[in-house]
Amino acid sequence: MKSVFSFVRAHSRPLAWCAALLFVLVWHWLAIRAGGHFLLVEPWDSAYTRDLVAHLLLGAVLFAMARSLTRFMIAATAVFGVLTFGNAMKLSTLGAPVMPDDFAAARNMFLLLDGWSLVGAVLLVAVPTLLLVWSIDWKRRWTWANLAFIGAAVGLVASFPADLVRVMDQHFGHSVWNQPANYQSRGLPIHLLQETSRALARRVPPPTAPQVEQALRLVAGERAGEFIQVTQNTAGTVFAQPKRNLHMIVLESFWDPMALTASRLSADPLDPEFRRLWAQAGHSHLLAPVFGGYTANTEFEILCGFPVTADNVFFETGLKRDVPCLPAHLGEAGYHSLASHPNAASFWNRVNAYRRLGFETYWTDRDFALDDMNQAFLGDASLYRQVMERLGPALGGPRPVFDYLLTYFGHLPYPLNERRPAVITAAKGHEVVAAYANTLYYKSRELMAFLRELRAADPDGLIVLFGDHLPALTPNFGGYAESGLLARQRGALTDPMFRTLVETPLILIDGRRGPVAVGDVPAYQLPALLLDRLGDQRPSILRLAAQTGAFGRIRPLPGVHFVVEDGANAARVCRGAETDADSCADSAHWLQAVETLRTDLFSGEQHALLDLHLPSRRLRAADVQTGPQTPL
Repeated sequence: MKSVFSFVRAHSRPLAWCAALLFVLVWHWLAIRAGGHFLLVEPWDSAYTRDLVAHLLLGAVLFAMARSLTRFMIAATAVFGVLTFGNAMKLSTLGAPVMPDDFAAARNMFLLLDGWSLVGAVLLVAVPTLLLVWSIDWKRRWTWANLAFIGAAVGLVASFPADLVRVMDQHFGHSVWNQPANYQSRGLPIHLLQETSRALARRVPPPTAPQVEQALRLVAGERAGEFIQVTQNTAGTVFAQPKRNLHMIVLESFWDPMALTASRLSADPLDPEFRRLWAQAGHSHLLAPVFGGYTANTEFEILCGFPVTADNVFFETGLKRDVPCLPAHLGEAGYHSLASHPNAASFWNRVNAYRRLGFETYWTDRDFALDDMNQAFLGDASLYRQVMERLGPALGGPRPVFDYLLTYFGHLPYPLNERRPAVITAAKGHEVVAAYANTLYYKSRELMAFLRELRAADPDGLIVLFGDHLPALTPNFGGYAESGLLARQRGALTDPMFRTLVETPLILIDGRRGPVAVGDVPAYQLPALLLDRLGDQRPSILRLAAQTGAFGRIRPLPGVHFVVEDGANAARVCRGAETDADSCADSAHWLQAVETLRTDLFSGEQHALLDLHLPSRRLRAADVQTGPQTPL
């Protein structure tokens, strides 16, 4: 017995290492099985070994700095668990794995939550961090040597990201349009390292003047002057008709749930009056750039006229310059551009984004009476009422108004308060669909009541309303897959499914002329359409990306784009590097040119604006804090 104890003491560190690595191996096996069983998310079998090796290497680095085996096991469980199951939850809900930009945008998630959900989110970040700090032996020299090694590795990645991406792409593969498959073929640690390197490698210098000129020629031909010269003198503005108010209503997760046939809804949630109005508008659709979230990307497109083509939030990462987007463009003609959204002001960087786009006034949650809350979401009826109370006196005034209204009610998990009892049921197992349908029941009726009031108060106003994206329902496109609308995995989506993925109802009411059929419109082409309806003939960058010529209407998505064709759900999809050269090359080149112009205008040197000198625009502090008292 004494010899056994002596052996254990003599070999305690090697035995501890064996125990630590065995723990990682067992934890990894259990986590993969749990993710696959409960969330239907796990790496492919072919990636199991490489994912395990990556976890073992990470475990070795952490254990090399740990005070004890016990502390290491506790900290590793917390850190690995949050990353693994956080990734599984995002993938199953939104159809995309965790990406580097998610960490930068994490603070917005905290602004979205309240109560116990906020506490839980804070704990998910704080607990693993504190446990990791607690587990490290800060007094050992070996710990600091390991930290120096980690710092050097991070420095190399940051210094040579393109080289690392090239090597990893060759070894692990990469699909531009199918990020879920990227994760499944790599495992989470390798996926995060590879995509972080790619994000760093994207930080290239902005396009040069010759590159911008070449892109302008491809997109606009000899007509570039029609898009890049904005009249500064409001007395000289060119309108083909008297200036009218513009009302833009962006409806959170607004869509037609009757397409979910497998859910067997007990009644049609949409107000019959909305159905009639939509039919009069030819059942037009907006083609959004996102599914289930990232509303800010739809906002960018409908306000600035350029497509979002990457899987990140453009307001957070790509908008760095003051740009003559729709609010600024109309502002030059004397419009008062104001935005209303009953959410935290800084969510998705909206304070800075709205200022750069040209909004003069921004009403946020602090400017509204939160008197009809559905958990964290102010009911639409209250929002509409309060907006009309402030906006009404200005509608017939001497200064036209661009009224931009972004609703919040209707967001996942689709809660209702006691004023809105559930009236619609669904098949067993479709409870989330039932919750969404009941939300739409109230949301559509509150919308129609507001439209009646708005059209009576402003009969000549131009009104456009649409959903910002499809609702996220259950994991892996659940709710949709059962009805055959979408496949369980992004990689299995057919061409028509890609169109279904982004179609939301769109209604354009052209004053006394009533609803207008405009077809299916990519979100970034909406501003040009609105300027035409307003009779605004001034040159504007808002028309640039609407000039698709022979290509028709193109809807880009991350790593893929499709050309909208006639007929329900018809689309010709071009998938990243797998595109067919004959049918996709021209539209792909056009899209690259548009991306060059977008980068130049929104984060580059703005060569496309030539000698244009935009006046400095700043949101007044009072507009955010005391918006209701600010005269229109």
